[in-house]
Amino acid sequence: MKSESDEKIVERVQTGVRIEKRILKVAKGLAEYLDMSLGDLVEGVLLNAFEGKDAFSPATRERIKILKDFYGLTLNASDAHTLRDRAEP
Repeated sequence: MKSESDEKIVERVQTGVRIEKRILKVAKGLAEYLDMSLGDLVEGVLLNAFEGKDAFSPATRERIKILKDFYGLTLNASDAHTLRDRAEP
């Protein structure tokens, strides 16, 4: 466990990002499972990605699979940057 001396003081800002609905549901479910905020999850994933590291243990990846099935998330990494908003009726 990290001590208080390991903590980094940062300045956080509120942001309004748009994200695919099922991705958000899986992310929220995962954050809840890991007992952390959604913001902490996103920060951790991004910091690991910036360094080319895997953000998740094998057990956490299994939980992600369960959440993806539960929420019907069939998108994967190859779908990144190809997503378009559904046209309004």
